[in-house]
Amino acid sequence: MTNNKSIDPTIKTMLEIAEAEGISTAFLRAEEMKPCPIGSKGACCAHCAMGPCRLVKEGQTGICGATIETVAARKLARMIAAGAAAHSDHGRDMALTLLAAAEGEAPDYEIRDVNKLLEVAELLGVATKGRETMEIAREVAEKALAEFGQQKGELIYLQRAPRKRQEIWRKLGIAPRGIDREVVDIMHRTNVGTDQDYDSILMAGLRNALADGWGGSMLSTDITDILFGSPVPLVARANMGALSEDEVNIVVHGHEPTLSELIVAAVNDAEMIEYAKSKGAKGINLAGICCTANETLMRQGVPTVGNFLSQELAIMTGAIELMVVDIQCIMQALVPLTERYHTTLVTTSPKARIEGATHVEFDEHRALEIAKQIVKMGIDNFPNRKETRIPKEVNHLVAGFSHEYINYALGGFYRGSFRPLNDAVVQGRLRGVAGVVGCNNPRTCQDAAHEYITRKLIENDVLVVMTGCGAIACAKYGLLSPEAAQYAGPGLREICEAVGIPPVLHVGSCVDNTRILTTLSQMASEGGLGDDIADIPGVGFAPEWMSEKAISIGCYFVGSGVYTIFGSESPVANSPVVDRFISEGWEELVGGKLEFIPDPEEAVRKALEHIDKKRAALGLVKYDPTRFGKSGDRLMEQFIAAMEAGLPVNLYSAKVPELA
Repeated sequence: MTNNKSIDPTIKTMLEIAEAEGISTAFLRAEEMKPCPIGSKGACCAHCAMGPCRLVKEGQTGICGATIETVAARKLARMIAAGAAAHSDHGRDMALTLLAAAEGEAPDYEIRDVNKLLEVAELLGVATKGRETMEIAREVAEKALAEFGQQKGELIYLQRAPRKRQEIWRKLGIAPRGIDREVVDIMHRTNVGTDQDYDSILMAGLRNALADGWGGSMLSTDITDILFGSPVPLVARANMGALSEDEVNIVVHGHEPTLSELIVAAVNDAEMIEYAKSKGAKGINLAGICCTANETLMRQGVPTVGNFLSQELAIMTGAIELMVVDIQCIMQALVPLTERYHTTLVTTSPKARIEGATHVEFDEHRALEIAKQIVKMGIDNFPNRKETRIPKEVNHLVAGFSHEYINYALGGFYRGSFRPLNDAVVQGRLRGVAGVVGCNNPRTCQDAAHEYITRKLIENDVLVVMTGCGAIACAKYGLLSPEAAQYAGPGLREICEAVGIPPVLHVGSCVDNTRILTTLSQMASEGGLGDDIADIPGVGFAPEWMSEKAISIGCYFVGSGVYTIFGSESPVANSPVVDRFISEGWEELVGGKLEFIPDPEEAVRKALEHIDKKRAALGLVKYDPTRFGKSGDRLMEQFIAAMEAGLPVNLYSAKVPELA
């Protein structure tokens, strides 16, 4: 029963326990509750009280006369608006935290990356010469907040895009004006009796998505780096084996780092550790789930025990004293589940209360005090622990590849550049680049598409960057470690060996997909690969998406010129006209297209075809994997053999033990 639900042996084990004990999980509920074939493919409209209207016959319209094209377009646009609102509101909260810190009202926060602050200040037009750091930070925060309510003009961050891309947006009238304005615009035009032209609705949706990617989400990433530091590579652990048998286990879950970073400080406080020992524990073990996990993992090395679909099963280990959640991707099913175990579930955001959970409202002005209060709740719960069943599986990964670090790794501090990366693509050592991102979805086999697509891409010399639950998925199967170079094609393997990086780079949480936009912009500006993001031999994937945030992300990549492939059936499949417009129509207008391809093999095939098509359009040498890799083969073979024999090896060293 559990074999087709996940490829993770940990998840399979926990699902067998759930089945034996009659515990309901998202996997079981997805199996029992089939999706509505009408609404799931965009043929149902419930936007007014005359409906819902289900358009199931040829030529049928809603009561107001809305065609299936209008209904499907409205559905997709509203998904974009909801996703953009979620990620952009996250960005607003980060800006408010920065403002509070700058004004001295949030004393537990500091500016950890002054260079990033100065870079952002320059882009936002904030003067820096002769000014105090906190004075600059205050004006940066105010400028950032102004981007949300702006009514005219363009978002400042559009300037980060290649000039040609900016011109396309302006020509089509989809350069975002203000972040909140674009969300409201979609909600207005999709209200009954308003915009009833599918292409008009969908182009407005694209503008809204761009306001997310080049506005709210990008601001969130930058401000998070300013407050907590820009990530640099570090080694961490992934999967439930990271839970501890003899320590207090506290798990952070959600998406915002403002609380979780203070939880990190609290669990490392000597007084808290001594208090834990007084309760019979050896210490405090902090771990994460979802993108709060990615935030603390990228900067602090906090291990992740799993992605979205792991949250219920982690509780079932019986080893988690406290799970503290903030916003987004938190299942309401956690409350009845924690009632069967000793785990305390604590909600912290006024936007995300759950009936039955303990609510401790977070306040940036008393951040560390509240963090310690929550940690103490977990410690006090340790004596209530009963039987534990912690799976043994755990893997190691290297995370922390911000676009600044990639720039530094390729060219050094004074000569940081994407030229080596571009040159590798030009020479054919790299076939192209890909971003593989997105959620888990219990209607697919957990992690299977992420793992398959990523492995096939690196086999074909495509450098992969990952975020969110997709990154956690591949971390569990060893693809985010330097040793994974053995699975890469010969050209990519050479690069991994030379630079000391994995073939799959973890660049952050799902809001940090904007790091990929910045990287693509720098590649386009560097030269050699055209003068626009659409010219680059690259693709985007969301193989197991489920959230509206993913739709917004996918659409801002499309609007930026990227061919983007989503797994599962199209949510507008019942309207072939709309389905064709978001693929062929958008490609003709903006250079990117959105396609829904359930079969991972077909998705990889089409992605590689697209990459080769872009290489040919640029006049680059035809991809030939036999041209590279021979120089390092013997060393790599020795390394793999030594690793399998259990001998001490270091991929960053030229010395590999000789086997007898």
